[in-house]
Amino acid sequence: MRTLIREPLLHFLLIGAGLFLLFAWRGGPATQPGGPSVAQSTTIVVTQGQIEHMAAQFARTWQRPPTEQELKGLIDDHVRDEISYREATAMGLDRDDATIRRRMRLKLETLNEDIAAAMTPTEQDLQTFLEQHQKSFLEEPQAAFRQVFLNPDRRGARIEADARKLLARLRAAGPDADLADFGDPLMSLSDDLPLSPVSEIGRIFGEKFSRTVVEIEPGQWQGPVLSGYGLHLVYVTERRPARLPKLAEIRDRVEREWVFARKKDMQEAMYKKLGERYTVVIEQPAPTVTTASAIDETKSEALVR
Repeated sequence: MRTLIREPLLHFLLIGAGLFLLFAWRGGPATQPGGPSVAQSTTIVVTQGQIEHMAAQFARTWQRPPTEQELKGLIDDHVRDEISYREATAMGLDRDDATIRRRMRLKLETLNEDIAAAMTPTEQDLQTFLEQHQKSFLEEPQAAFRQVFLNPDRRGARIEADARKLLARLRAAGPDADLADFGDPLMSLSDDLPLSPVSEIGRIFGEKFSRTVVEIEPGQWQGPVLSGYGLHLVYVTERRPARLPKLAEIRDRVEREWVFARKKDMQEAMYKKLGERYTVVIEQPAPTVTTASAIDETKSEALVR
């Protein structure tokens, strides 16, 4: 049964049946056995199911059932919709209309997507998908650190020398040093940054700084490290490398991505299958005469004259 559900041919049969039912319900171009198309018919049948659907939609909107007069208005409006649709189709107003083409394409693709969305992946499906798309689910490297800032505008040419002296003092003071006694103030920066992904560190300090910090071994003051602000001396308190989470940790996310990928694959398969029924001819523009050739022809005509 699972193999049958995954069979693409079954999907296309379901799509075709869905389209037939949709067009039949909407009064579209579904053909009736031995008779004209619905669009060509002069008979409009408003079924009991359609009336119940109109009443239910009204009730959802207004939180009450429609009155007899309101229901009659809904039916009349539906009939007018049907008449205008059939007459417009008969006049060919649906042809060469980009908006209508897009709407019809959207309906076709939505039917196909609904089939994909109804499919339930197994745990093995999700595990395989996770392994095949590791880059999409890989967690960034993370780091937590303390930092001391050295302002290049304030220290000028001696900033490198100051950094070396300050680094020696910090290493002597250890990881719990009172950072108020070191470096230069910078109101927009915190002395202590909690465990954060490399992208967040890069947003605050710059990409080059973030790449350097996540490579620093924890447990000792290091630096100087350059950022967009200036120089920093850094003590990494915790570091986590990039990792691929277990399926159980991100199952909902993996399932959403799996469904999205299935929808995309089924759209591609549908268009490939339907495309086999058509011959596509792309007209090429007529070859243009090059400037050099045109000049030569002009010269030749002049000599003949």
